[in-house]
Parts: sequence; C-alpha cells; structure tokens
Amino acid sequence: MQKAYFNSPVGVLEICGDESGVCEINFVRDFVRTDVTDANLKLCLSELESYFKGELKTFKTRLNIGGTAFQRCVYENLQKIAYGQRITYAKLAEMAGRPKAFRAAGSANAKNKIPIIVPCHRVIASNGLGGYSGGEGLATKIWLLEHETKFKDKA
Repeated sequence: MQKAYFNSPVGVLEICGDESGVCEINFVRDFVRTDVTDANLKLCLSELESYFKGELKTFKTRLNIGGTAFQRCVYENLQKIAYGQRITYAKLAEMAGRPKAFRAAGSANAKNKIPIIVPCHRVIASNGLGGYSGGEGLATKIWLLEHETKFKDKA
C-alpha cells in the first residue's frame, strides 16, 4: 500500500492505494511529501488537480472499492451521477435496486472511503443538503457542489 498527499481547496487529501487501485481518500491535517511510484496514484494526483481546476468531470483512476455487496452497489451508482448533478438519498436507493432502503443508502454513502472520485457529495436529502462526513463536514459538501455547479457547463 502506498500513500500520496494532495493539497486541495477543501484540505489535505491522503490517497491510499496499490496496483489494484485507490482504496481510500482521507481528509487529513498534515501534508506529507512522498515519492509516488505507483502509476495509478500518479494518475489520481493529476486527475484531482484537474478536477479542482474545473477541467475534469470524469475520473479514470482505477479504484479498489470495498464494503458489503449493497455498499459496493451504492458506490457503483454514485459514479453514475453526472458532474454537477444532484440526486436524493431516495433516488440513490432506487438506483441500487432497493427503493425503500433510503436510510441504508444514506448510511452506505456516509461510509464511502473514496470521496470526490466516488461522488457522495452529489447526494442530498429531499428537504435540504443532508450531511457530509468528510473534511469540514457540510462546508466541504457545499464547496464541492458549488465548485461543480460553477464548472458544469464549461468544456
């Protein structure tokens, strides 16, 4: 397992992965200079830089997504939400094939270990924004949503 660090507008991101793919992106306090040798981690760093510049809308970084079968289904469906779009937890549950399991879909969403690339921030409550467990919480979710809205229609 190799780690890489990225200074983003929403804080320092620690990216963990190996040849099978990125398995975690954590919001951390300190940036650590690392010598990244893994090609997929290098791609991830490059894509994150492009994403935060508003130039990238779809990630090609290889992922190694863990979790239960339902969680993995939720994460696969999160990746189908277009850049700059928002859906509700109820819609996410429906997409995962369990329309009445919106709380379970929300719980899986909160446990997402690969935020930003697996865009859990694009899921909102039917009566507001809902929550966000990464970075500075709701402030981070709002920043990501506004960032994508700003660059949504740009090439």
